[in-house]
Amino acid sequence: MKKLLTATLLCFSLSAAAQLNVHVPTIDEVGATRLPANIAPVHAPFSVPAFKKPIFPKYTITIKGQGSAQTKEIQQAIDAVSKKGGGTVIIPAGNWHSGRIALKSNVNLHLEENAVLEFGGEIRDYLPVVFTRTEGVEVMSLGACIYANGQHNIAVTGKGKLVGPPANCPVRKQVMRQDVIENVVAANKPVSQRIYDGHDGGPVYLPMFVSAVNCKNVYLEGLQLENTPFWNIVPIYCDNVIIRGITVNSVGIPSGDGIDIESSKNVLIEYCTLNCGDDCFTLKAGRGEDGLRIGKPTENVVIRYSLARQGHGGITVGSETAAMIRNLYVHDVVFDDTEVGLRFKTRRPRGGGGENLHYERIRMRLRLDAFRWDMLGARMYVGALADRLPALPVNKLTPVYRNIYAKDIVVDSARALVRVDGIPESPMTGFHLQNVEAHCTKFLQSIDANVISISNANIYTTDSAVTLTDSRNITFDKVHVINPANKVVVNISGELTDNIRFSNSVPEKPEGWETATWKKN
Repeated sequence: MKKLLTATLLCFSLSAAAQLNVHVPTIDEVGATRLPANIAPVHAPFSVPAFKKPIFPKYTITIKGQGSAQTKEIQQAIDAVSKKGGGTVIIPAGNWHSGRIALKSNVNLHLEENAVLEFGGEIRDYLPVVFTRTEGVEVMSLGACIYANGQHNIAVTGKGKLVGPPANCPVRKQVMRQDVIENVVAANKPVSQRIYDGHDGGPVYLPMFVSAVNCKNVYLEGLQLENTPFWNIVPIYCDNVIIRGITVNSVGIPSGDGIDIESSKNVLIEYCTLNCGDDCFTLKAGRGEDGLRIGKPTENVVIRYSLARQGHGGITVGSETAAMIRNLYVHDVVFDDTEVGLRFKTRRPRGGGGENLHYERIRMRLRLDAFRWDMLGARMYVGALADRLPALPVNKLTPVYRNIYAKDIVVDSARALVRVDGIPESPMTGFHLQNVEAHCTKFLQSIDANVISISNANIYTTDSAVTLTDSRNITFDKVHVINPANKVVVNISGELTDNIRFSNSVPEKPEGWETATWKKN
């Protein structure tokens, strides 16, 4: 029997490989070590600009006198180059120390190979407070180690390394821990009064590593980032952003996200390697009432040829979704030892959501699930709103996820291929998955979903169950489920579950069904 099962698996494995009919990259074909010199044209399912490398004037200032705090020298050089009309500020090889640096228009801050720029851990290193957005809410706080606001044509490049503030420093110890941010910062309070400066030991919102706010034409290339205090790379309200060849290591750092795109548009991320203490690649658009007030979506984002290693999610949409995240195209990426592959988060009071999200040619080796929707969250963050039932009236803060497309997917290992926890009054709507080879413990668990189609797939599982609760219009076409029991058992609950259909599949129909279609009486 064991030999027969092995032969069957081999037969289906060869069939699945042929089904994909395209090349899905392996780990050695993506990430920062594969960065080419030039940016290849982008072909996305929506309009994007022609992404090009910026050009800076030849004027250059090289920083000298390493060892002591260099904030003043670096900042003066940036200011001088910008005032001159633009150029490059070079940080040469060696160890350098600084507080917050503010980028200015037409300046490329370039770290040469073996240059290490370490950032201080005192609150004063990041004062005065600056305008920023943290976890989707606008505040006046420490900003970022490398910060820009209202600038254009700015860059941070080179093969050097950025190192965040040391452990147990005041910046890290004085982080706001009172509550989730929307319960601390009142939505009707003017932003100019939302000041968190650490005065007399008071709380601060942690500085990000590199963050541009309200900027146009932002370029980051080649750097290594380690020991961030908070999220690593965070463009906020920016237009035309290119991030390529970046390496992040923030494993073990809470909220150590890799790259967070916040309410920005026309973004290209390519050939990056992220190894993170939280989500790796993340799309956000503001939180709740404050995010709705601002109303700036994240849109027209392309992520390609990149590698996510450790992290809560390989590529995550949300959970701050107020102004919508739309027009995302992810292709030719690899997740290796990540928890969740493609993660979709929001909460009842977050608003907005995600739509028109496209994924193709993705390889995953995961600790948890390949496709995961978590739309309710936990009571510790949103109280009783995390309770699934009763369904609540739809209002302006009710988020949605809809129109999501994925194809040519290889899952080398995962807990579940698809797991959906939607919202009863706002079910996840329209997930279309085709051309799949997946090795996972479970196939599909869905609560509160409408329209899921899975086609042309070989699913190797150790569990024969498909679980559907208040999920309707679910179709399986040319789906081969291979497991030790050689069967599929569909567990159905909820008054709304309806119209479940298998066609051209193996097994032909689930265990106990008279036909390959189940409809509510």
